[in-house]
Amino acid sequence: MAKKTASESDETRLKKKVAEKLTGHKNPKEDEALRALKKRLRRTQRKRRTLALRKKNSASKKTAAPAAK
Repeated sequence: MAKKTASESDETRLKKKVAEKLTGHKNPKEDEALRALKKRLRRTQRKRRTLALRKKNSASKKTAAPAAK
């Protein structure tokens, strides 16, 4: 499977889709497609946050290790 060459990230694409579904919606709580989109959006946000936190923690450990020696 080839990599996607997207001009925008998955997160922004999902945000647009969720906003599009919400406009003019009479009952968004019962829409299962909208719920699935929101779940996918939350999953991508969670992945992005964990990756950023992991990078931050590893960078601080790398700088602290040479100073301790």
